[in-house]
Amino acid sequence: MELNVKLPQEILSLFQLRDKEEIRYSSPFDINRQGQFTNSSYGILTNNRLIIVEDRQIVYEKELAELSAMKCESQVNSGILVVTEKDTDTARHVARFSMKQISRFASIAKGGMLMMEGSRRTVENREYEKTCPKCGRALPGTRVCPKCEGKHVTLMKFVRLCSNYKRQFLQVALMMLFASAINLAGPIFQQRFIDDTLLSGHGNVPAVIRFILIMAVITVLSIITRYLRSLWSAKLGAGISMDIREKLYHRIQILTLSFIQDRRPGELMNRINNDSANIRKFMEDAFGSIFYQIVLMLGAIIVMLTISPGLTLLSIVFLPLAFSLSVGFRKVIHRRFHMQSKKGDDNNSALQDVISGIRVVKSFGKEQYESERFKAVSQTYANIQKNNEVFWAAFYPMLTFIMGMGIYFVTALGGFKALDGSLSLGQLLQFITYATMLYGPLGWMTHLPRMIVQMLTSLERIYDVLDEQPKIHNAEHPISREIKGDVVFKDVCFGYRSYETVLDKINFEIKKGEMIGIVGASGTGKSTLINLVMHLYDVDDGELLIDGININDYRLEDFHRQIGVVLQETFLFSDTILNNMRFAKPDATYEEIIRAAKMANAHDFICKTPNGYNTYVGEKGFNLSGGERQRIAIARAILNDPKLLILDEATSSLDTESEYLIQKALQRLTAGRTTLAIAHRLSTLKDADRLIVIDGHKIAECGTHNELLEQKGIYYQLVTAQLQMQTLKEDA
Repeated sequence: MELNVKLPQEILSLFQLRDKEEIRYSSPFDINRQGQFTNSSYGILTNNRLIIVEDRQIVYEKELAELSAMKCESQVNSGILVVTEKDTDTARHVARFSMKQISRFASIAKGGMLMMEGSRRTVENREYEKTCPKCGRALPGTRVCPKCEGKHVTLMKFVRLCSNYKRQFLQVALMMLFASAINLAGPIFQQRFIDDTLLSGHGNVPAVIRFILIMAVITVLSIITRYLRSLWSAKLGAGISMDIREKLYHRIQILTLSFIQDRRPGELMNRINNDSANIRKFMEDAFGSIFYQIVLMLGAIIVMLTISPGLTLLSIVFLPLAFSLSVGFRKVIHRRFHMQSKKGDDNNSALQDVISGIRVVKSFGKEQYESERFKAVSQTYANIQKNNEVFWAAFYPMLTFIMGMGIYFVTALGGFKALDGSLSLGQLLQFITYATMLYGPLGWMTHLPRMIVQMLTSLERIYDVLDEQPKIHNAEHPISREIKGDVVFKDVCFGYRSYETVLDKINFEIKKGEMIGIVGASGTGKSTLINLVMHLYDVDDGELLIDGININDYRLEDFHRQIGVVLQETFLFSDTILNNMRFAKPDATYEEIIRAAKMANAHDFICKTPNGYNTYVGEKGFNLSGGERQRIAIARAILNDPKLLILDEATSSLDTESEYLIQKALQRLTAGRTTLAIAHRLSTLKDADRLIVIDGHKIAECGTHNELLEQKGIYYQLVTAQLQMQTLKEDA
């Protein structure tokens, strides 16, 4: 995607490009260095210079060769571009911008650094630099901006999604045509009955009976077609809705953690359940009737023209006004229902948070507080719903009245024509019936904009997920092989956001079977490092090698199958102990499960539960203690026989007995396996082959427990601090 904004000629005239110099990046910014909003301000990076134009004046210009660093920093509701000049070696703020432009300036900073380092890598292909050239919105992956692409593109995607239902669509459409033809035939028989039987003076009982039988047949056929239309439309809507839910769920499963963590659970649940339900509702209520209403309306107009062209034109004279109002208010309706969907997300998320954290709520006695908080969120959602319904309750009758004016004029003028003999009474009643058939579909169609807007809003939200491309995916020719456990970090750099570095120039090597302890203060990047090893994220720069092969070249499924993970916050599914253990290896035998449980010191306590291995553990395993949950997690990891083991604070927040049992289980688990371990208690890592101390986003120290203590550096300070804390606890 093109990152550069085309510079106006007045900006280009401020500086002269040199020989072989070209603009690599250019982005506008909207805040000057005094914190005021500004126009005609740009950050420009060429292959030789950084140029900052503020209010049509060059306020900063420097050769890249004279700079030692360039970075983008996030501040409160804004970002800044900071450069470090070689001669002064001090950081200097050269541009300020709003958050919507921070991704572009992160690209400028990254591009500047790469050119300063002489790297040949281009940054145009990096995922975090994807932004919409029209609105500046950050676009992860290769997505198209849903805000700028247009509704027709969204609808075409939906049409492709429905391609498997062509036969069902055809069934519903043909049934609608048949139903319309039946209803259009009724007034014709009524007109002939009135004029030829009742008013001609030649009517008889058989003619009346024949008319009653004809109308009865028409009524029965109408009921049957209505039933089949509803049945087939419901099947069609349910099938499409099911496909959407499955596609959304599958897409969420394969997307990276960054996408999931940037969205609230209630929002994603809304898109899977409510938005797919809106599509089903549209297919049942709107599509199931749209062909019927259109054919009925067109058929009524054709018959009306054959009866009286003048009356027909009079009956439709108000339609352009009604149509103009519908089109004019379309954006207002869309904005209202889009906001209603967003507040629905807030409502669901608030509910999900409280239910998930009900123990915390009750522990702090905050039931009333949470009730009031949810009431406020729910009240906001209810107010928007009420306002939307009030708006529609006022808008719809206005349209109905405008279109109803045609029937009033038709009835009046048609009555005069019947009095002077230019229309028979049967023709007048027939014309009014068809006029009603005309305005019935038109009245229904006044609801159509609302239904379409709701569907489009839901489709946009659905495709916001479906169009998201996973940042981590299999290579074109992925490698499937058993790993040994050699791990190498080569100049690895990573940040969850392009302008916030978490790990910088990480270099170290782990041999097969080694246990490596990772220590450091909170927020230094310990968990991030193991997330990279688990391939939950891709490195931004450098290489991460497993057995000498880039981690990106492995088939994801095969690689993750060979990793065992035991985390601090153990998650168990709302299922039995047996099924929670089998999650790592679905085809595991009972013998393998029991052996893994014994190795994890979990078999004895499992046998004491009411139903043994078939005991239900409850929501997130809360029917078990923390130590019991942790031992089941270890058994789950053992069952998979991993080649690479990740331990993230696996023994924190446990009592002494539980920690002892878990430490014994972990010793069996780590034997002969490459292990990366993070531990709160540094004493648990003293037997590790090596310890890596992370500080300032880099590896500050590396060595054995004794070697690091002798250095009296960061690790020594951490151990000393923990010993002092332990002494204070014992004295207390």
